[in-house]
Amino acid sequence: MFDLTGDVAVVTGGNGGLGLAFCRGLAKQGAKIAIWGRNEEKNSAAVQELRDMGGDVEAFVCDVTDEGQIDDAFGKTLTRFEKIDSCFANAGGGGYRGMSHLTDRQTWLNTIDLNLMSVVQTWKPVAAHLMERKAPGRLIVTSSVAALVGMGGAAGYSTTKAAVQGLVRALAVELGQAGIRVNAILPGYIETEMSLDTPQAFKDGANRRAAIGRIGKLEDMEGIAAFLASKESDFMTGQSVVLDGGHSIFPL
Repeated sequence: MFDLTGDVAVVTGGNGGLGLAFCRGLAKQGAKIAIWGRNEEKNSAAVQELRDMGGDVEAFVCDVTDEGQIDDAFGKTLTRFEKIDSCFANAGGGGYRGMSHLTDRQTWLNTIDLNLMSVVQTWKPVAAHLMERKAPGRLIVTSSVAALVGMGGAAGYSTTKAAVQGLVRALAVELGQAGIRVNAILPGYIETEMSLDTPQAFKDGANRRAAIGRIGKLEDMEGIAAFLASKESDFMTGQSVVLDGGHSIFPL
């Protein structure tokens, strides 16, 4: 099951953290991978790691808030791999931290650009490519459990991560009969290099709130990527898959 041999997957932000975990899961199932990431050094390190696993991988410099860079990376991906079968719109960020009523309009717009419009822009050429090929395909976005639970001081992040769920449902309807499946992954708190500076009190709280008694690890993210990119998920679209160890269902 989850055999991805011959498939080509694009993973934005695939040079580290959750994106690299997705890449590991995809590579283990035989997928060819195009990483779109801003940092050339991290791109090179990720490519080397995945190639050492036996993966057929290439990385292209791309800032997903820049539509021109997306178009460039898309073209280079097709030149290298000739097609795209799945696209993980994973790149994004936390945006601002602070009280929302004290946050100016441009700061809000920057967060929307980073976490919502980047997804729209990333999927646009890929969806057109799949429609032109008349090929089944997969569009996957990294949302967050923050779309479901309150996160004071991070309203922009929570708002944009909830917004992409609406995008997923709309595109699932638009593209479903063309054979394109659209789904979201909602991770909870996952230990990554970006979380090293997280206060210990927050980590302890996340552990306590998890029904399984621990926070997430990067390897917990590998299987869902392989599943959503595979034909085994063919009857699943417009859905939001929560991977949070039961954090969001923790009883009060």
